[in-house]
Amino acid sequence: MKNLKEIIMKFVFLLTACVSIAAVVLICLFLFTSGIPAIAEIGPLKFLFGTTWKPANNLYGIFPMIVGSIYVTAGALILGVPIGILCAVFMAKFCPKPLYAVIKPAVNLMAGIPSVVYGFFGLVVLVPFVRENIGGSGRGMGVLTASVLLGLMILPTIISVSEASIRAVPQSYYEGGLALGASHERSVFFTVLPAAKSGIFAGVVLGIGRAIGETMAVLMVAGNQPMLPESITSGVRTLTTNIVLEMGYATDMHREALIATAVVLFVFILIINLSFSMMKRRSSK
Repeated sequence: MKNLKEIIMKFVFLLTACVSIAAVVLICLFLFTSGIPAIAEIGPLKFLFGTTWKPANNLYGIFPMIVGSIYVTAGALILGVPIGILCAVFMAKFCPKPLYAVIKPAVNLMAGIPSVVYGFFGLVVLVPFVRENIGGSGRGMGVLTASVLLGLMILPTIISVSEASIRAVPQSYYEGGLALGASHERSVFFTVLPAAKSGIFAGVVLGIGRAIGETMAVLMVAGNQPMLPESITSGVRTLTTNIVLEMGYATDMHREALIATAVVLFVFILIINLSFSMMKRRSSK
């Protein structure tokens, strides 16, 4: 009976793994079979490097959206990664237990807040603040506002994964640093933190995925202007918001061009993941 249960559970686990793989394969087939012909018809160079997006005139250039996605994601990482990693270090090695009992649930709560709530917060709080104190052509909606908002949104992911990685480092690493005469701070930052870099990299990659794939929050604060941003306060449109804004009424080539935009986004995320995997392998050697 025990062997039968083990066989059944192995089959269940194998089936769930196959379902996950099949889902990814089906998504890839749908995207590439629908998007690649559109890219070929428009022209790869015109599609990827064209600066004009006017479906009514059959102009499908997504370069402004690519640049907008890069700017917003990079800004979110500049703001979110240092804060997230330092917060994880504090929670794992410096935080008093009574304070930890407050901070940990707060971080988990941040992870569960819907994107539209973040977007509403950005629209009501961040947009007026940027408009009144910084100004710019975007009138508060632009690269800077979207970057700050996304930086807040990726914090729970980076903090949770990084903290778990730091806590997974054997205590002997920390004690060895102390035995060699290092202070508590130096043992943490120069011994424990480098040993946890693999997990921290994973948290950063997940944060990038969250930032580059976010739609609703960015839609509400980015300005949604399909043109190259001139400054960090200029309005911008990302690849995801471009799809959401126009997919509801798109037909024929317009719809296929939006699916092709999703292909570019998919490849973009794939390149990021492969790049971080190569960096992780080189650092582990």
